[in-house]
Amino acid sequence: MINKKNLIGMTLLELESFVLTLNMKKFRAKQITDWIYNKKVTSFDEFTNFSKDDREKLKNSAVINSLKPSKVMVSKDGTKKYLFTIDSWKSIEVAYIPEKRRNTLCISSQVGCRMGCQFCMTDKQSLQRSLTSYEIINQILSLPEGDSITNIVFMGMGEPLDNYEEVTKVLDILTKPWGLNISPHKITLSTVGLIPKLKQFLQERECNLALSVHNPISDERSSFMPIERAYKVKDVIDVIRDFDMPKNRTFSVEYILFKDLNDSLKHVKALVKLLHGLRVKVNLISYHEIPGEDYKGLSYDNMVWFKDELKKRGVITTIRKSRGQDIDAACGLLSTKESLGLKK
Repeated sequence: MINKKNLIGMTLLELESFVLTLNMKKFRAKQITDWIYNKKVTSFDEFTNFSKDDREKLKNSAVINSLKPSKVMVSKDGTKKYLFTIDSWKSIEVAYIPEKRRNTLCISSQVGCRMGCQFCMTDKQSLQRSLTSYEIINQILSLPEGDSITNIVFMGMGEPLDNYEEVTKVLDILTKPWGLNISPHKITLSTVGLIPKLKQFLQERECNLALSVHNPISDERSSFMPIERAYKVKDVIDVIRDFDMPKNRTFSVEYILFKDLNDSLKHVKALVKLLHGLRVKVNLISYHEIPGEDYKGLSYDNMVWFKDELKKRGVITTIRKSRGQDIDAACGLLSTKESLGLKK
């Protein structure tokens, strides 16, 4: 039985190699990217600029498979959480966040995660496996809101830099003229700071960067973010500082505020010192409490205090509006509950 290739998730270069194996002209590859990424066609019969013979070659050797969400939940604030079933029983999730001036899609790069952040529900799954480029780009192509998406953030399940090859293939599909042709400055990749791949990403890509810090003090950060033992946040920041970030490429720091853990004036001062001299914005995030952990979120008033103390010291700071709390919109909550058979 022929193992047919799924063309969704393939780059132009990969498609060029593929069509040559079928004794088709190389230019056919670009036509294929137009059909599947621009026109979002899923049947070779609709390839009207292909000869019947070439369509038959494709039918015999390839498919255009689109995986639809297995579950959707809609929040009272308009946020949608989509669940996709992978390998028959594993789950990944995507959050669609509509706003007045933009519509953001938060996508996943892995099933589970191996970074070990204790406050994160995705970590409870451990790392099941990394997603393929098809499984990542499908999260965008298969949604009814696909054409209305203005911004994409790799802030869902998994560590994107831990799946670098597949993620960067998706970035090609998203940003290249033969693909979806989205500006790289509308795409943000979030990481805990895997320095070797971070250096590669900064050099090879133009997308925005978000760094999950959550505590600027190394000993404290390492107590709930094991990545600190391998790559200290100070060293990660030094890598970013040494890179000449263009003005149209943004760098932001993600900072979840936990009660009595990272919310004092000491942390404000340490964060200011850590970020000194950088063009950066700090996003303060309200914590969504998860089963089995004692971490507590901060009151809004205390979050405002933390924001004001940072702003007094010259750090651009915002409080990210919490969305979709009624539908488990925080990363990993819904999929972990599904995979573990937990009730909401």
